[in-house]
Parts: sequence; structure tokens; C-alpha cells
Amino acid sequence: MEPNTIIAVVLGILEGLTEFIPVSSTGHVLLAGHFMGFVSPGRAFEVVIQLGAVLAILAVYAERLWQIFSTAPRDPQSRRFIAAVLLAFMPAVVLGVLAHDVIKTILFETPVLIATMLVLGGIVILYVDRWATNPAYHRAEDFPLAMAFKIGVIQCLAMIPGVSRSGATIVGALLLGADKRSAAEFSFFLSIPTMLGAFAYDLYKNRDVLDGAALGNIAIGFVCAMITAIFVVRWLLGYVSKQGYALFGWWRIIIGSLVLLALAAGM
Repeated sequence: MEPNTIIAVVLGILEGLTEFIPVSSTGHVLLAGHFMGFVSPGRAFEVVIQLGAVLAILAVYAERLWQIFSTAPRDPQSRRFIAAVLLAFMPAVVLGVLAHDVIKTILFETPVLIATMLVLGGIVILYVDRWATNPAYHRAEDFPLAMAFKIGVIQCLAMIPGVSRSGATIVGALLLGADKRSAAEFSFFLSIPTMLGAFAYDLYKNRDVLDGAALGNIAIGFVCAMITAIFVVRWLLGYVSKQGYALFGWWRIIIGSLVLLALAAGM
């Protein structure tokens, strides 16, 4: 097996493990790639394999998604939930298109920034996890449209690698009155249009630099991410409902601090 193929497997598994927990999958994949010497054309690998994680959501929530969309023509609540997710998605569309080149060419290439964001985000998660103790919303379908839009605005912070898309949306939902389970579920549903959009736009932007080898590595990482993410999604809701998010806050702080020490040592 070629070295880059092995790395693609490792990074795909890492993507699946970290996409839906608030630790920044992109940050972990970029940092792991940095230390393993892996560079993908246009950084497309790191973005496109996230679609594998989206397919995990579609697989796990197929029945619930079918119920929502099939009842939308006659059920106002289903229509409102679809509108809430799309409304939360819109800020990322606008900022993602405007800032795409800066994000990919500057922010993605700054390991110190990524590690620092891991640490700072970990501190925020520890604080919010302890502070958000009186939730007003216990179902993702009940989030008001204004609340969904605010979560979408907060999600834009995740364009800084190391912040975490799921972390930003979960923290935003908790601060706005969601309980821990519904915050994670809304983050799951919001990931579908967000990551589909990022996949399509990034593939279009990098269409001229992707060769057969790059596409092969993306396919390998994609499959590994999907399989791994299915297990994580099934586990996560039960865990955070009982234990909260403190584990992930400490995880971020420890990993980010170790990376900063390694970078300071010239690694």
C-alpha cells in the first residue's frame, strides 16, 4: 500500500471520529497531515472527505428525515424545521464564498492558529457546558427561526480551522437555550446542507488541480470517514445527554497544547 494511501485511511478515520464531536475535525486532519507530511492539491482532500460524514447522518437519520420531508406539505412544524435549517445555513454560504481563498490559502496553512483555536475552544466548551443548565428547548424541531439564524451566524466562526463547526453550533445552541441532546441534533441536521455546499463548491474551485491519485485518496478518505462517523453519531447523543461536553473541552485543550509544544520544538 502506498504511503499516501495509508495516510488517506488514517485521515479518513480521524475525520469520521471527530466531525460530529466539538473538537474540530478539520483542525485535527490538518494538524495530522502536517506532522505526516501530507499535502493535498488545493486542500480539497480535507474538505471533500467531510461528505462521507454527511452520508453517515443520512444513514442514521434516514427514517426521521423521510418523516420530516414527507409530511412537510401538510405539517407546518416540518416545514418550519426545514426552513430553520436552511436559514441557519445561509450565513455560511455568504461568508464561505466571499472568504474561500483566504480560508484555504492562509488559515488552513497556519498550524499555530489551529492549535490555539483548539485550546481556546476547549476553554469555552468547559465554561458553557457548566453554565447552560436551564434549557428552554428539548427538541431540535422546536428551535425558533430567529434562534436557528443566530446559530448559523455563530457557525461561521468555524471557518477558522480549529474552532469546529459542530463545536460552534453546539455552543451557540446551548447559549441560546437548547439542551445538550437537541444542540447536538440540530448540529447534525445543519451539517447536511453546510457540508454538501462546501463539498460542491470546493470540488468546483479545485477541478483543475485534482488528478487521478488525488481523487483516489479522496475516495479512500471519504469511505473511511463515512464508516467511522456512523458509529460516532450513534454513540454521541446518548453520551452527551448523560455526561455533557466537558470531555471534549479537555480533549481540545490537551491536543492543542501538545501541538503547540511540538511546533515550538520545531516539529
